[in-house]
Amino acid sequence: MRVGLVCPYSWEHPGGVQAHVRDLAETLIGLGHEPSVLAPGDDDADLPAYVVPAGRAVPVRYNGSVARVNFGLISASRVRRWLRDGHFDVLHVHEPAAPGLSLLALWVADGPAVATFHSSITRSRAMAAAYPILQPIVEKLSARIAVSEAARRTLVEHLGGDAVLIPNGVAVSRFASAEPLPGWPDPAGTLGFLGRFDESRKGFAVLRDALGPILSARPGTRVLVAGPGNAEEALEGVPPAVRNQVAMLGMVSDEDKARMLRSVDVYVAPNTGGESFGIILTEAMAAGTPVLASDIDAFARVLDDGKAGALFPNGDSAALAAEAVALLDDSERRGRLAEAAREAVRQYDWETVAADVVAVYETVAGQRLDETNGDAKSTRGAGGAAARSVRQDGAVRDSRWRRFGLPSLGDRRP
Repeated sequence: MRVGLVCPYSWEHPGGVQAHVRDLAETLIGLGHEPSVLAPGDDDADLPAYVVPAGRAVPVRYNGSVARVNFGLISASRVRRWLRDGHFDVLHVHEPAAPGLSLLALWVADGPAVATFHSSITRSRAMAAAYPILQPIVEKLSARIAVSEAARRTLVEHLGGDAVLIPNGVAVSRFASAEPLPGWPDPAGTLGFLGRFDESRKGFAVLRDALGPILSARPGTRVLVAGPGNAEEALEGVPPAVRNQVAMLGMVSDEDKARMLRSVDVYVAPNTGGESFGIILTEAMAAGTPVLASDIDAFARVLDDGKAGALFPNGDSAALAAEAVALLDDSERRGRLAEAAREAVRQYDWETVAADVVAVYETVAGQRLDETNGDAKSTRGAGGAAARSVRQDGAVRDSRWRRFGLPSLGDRRP
């Protein structure tokens, strides 16, 4: 199938949605499909062959963070040209409620369209105000996907309708086979944190406030931190003795992210909210690293309510410190958590997730698979009817959807 993927956020600034679209595109290529990704990006940027740049992005505040998006007449022109030249069987936009390319693509598209909703937003005056504009555009969708129950709830509460639940994917083998960074983990124990540490909802301040008690109980413990932000500001007020135990790596490549996750004894995710899934948790789980996370709903679901990773009360630095020390002191418990995580993360492997996404594509494009000879026969005339019921086939894993409290892809309407 020819699939048009739209990423609303700048390809040149790493983020969860960008990583999701990238991994989905590359998995689709491996399965024999032909994806093309439209994303904000400079024309002279070093982009993969499957990415089409839509122009320079500008930063805007969105969902408690800064999103780099683009819009306007030039962007609209590039969207039209991309759609015209692509001859896509299916258009698949991501974050259609965010300002930018996804909205523009849905506005001008005429054909089968799928949207994936990533964000978790409890209350949004902006989305409420934009409802009259968003509603007719979202109604053009043939199917809706949510990466988590939190993202699905955001869709239902703000825009109405419903969605099938297909979680974020993770390249399990890439993380499982990564080599640790030289000299890590430290024999005395190592904690890890990855994210925008100057963004409050990522929770680095919660971890920072826990460092004193952790190092008091275990003086040799070190902390490996990766991600964008001002390191001096992030560690402001931390005593020099504690600061010396923290190694700030700054931005890291995808390869070094996997190596970093293999370089720590415990990965700490102290995020305070605004997360609909927690892809970094699944990446750490795939790396075989025990996870210690705040008990926000999205993280508790990924960690199977504490069976595949340890949880602490959201925002409680003292509880984080106590649990981190307990984990560092108990190698057998860490081993049990790592083993449970390796088993749990299999359901998020991209081969599994992409197969479910393709099942949605085939339905909304009005295709059926000839079981006799394996040829895909076009029945696009039935696309409208197909969009009203999602097919159930061997690629669909009922258990994963039912684990999240939702009907399976086979018996849920898009």
